[in-house]
Amino acid sequence: MKKILIVDDHADIRRLIRMTLEFEDYAIEEAGDGESALRMAQTLKPDLVLLDVMMPGTVNGLEVCRRLRADVTATAPRVIMLSARGQASDREAGLQAGADTYLVKPFSPLQLINCIAQLWAPA
Repeated sequence: MKKILIVDDHADIRRLIRMTLEFEDYAIEEAGDGESALRMAQTLKPDLVLLDVMMPGTVNGLEVCRRLRADVTATAPRVIMLSARGQASDREAGLQAGADTYLVKPFSPLQLINCIAQLWAPA
């Protein structure tokens, strides 16, 4: 069973994402900020992190992504950045931080499911 960590400071968005994914065979955990996400990623070792870019606190989504990619002791999870910021420069910043892909909010449940399926599709 694949493990997914949902990271967003809005509980309602985490809940909507969870509801979208709970029909699949995933173990789903949630974090409400960047610091919690990093701690949980260390112990959970998720296969995928769905990561909001803009979060309160000292560690935003871009920094979380950079740290996940820099941790050579763990198998780096796939990362889908989720953000209301959809400018080309925002997307580029997400990809440069190490994200596998970048989805702009609001996105449909089908978009998210397809995005995840593409990440795990055989090459």
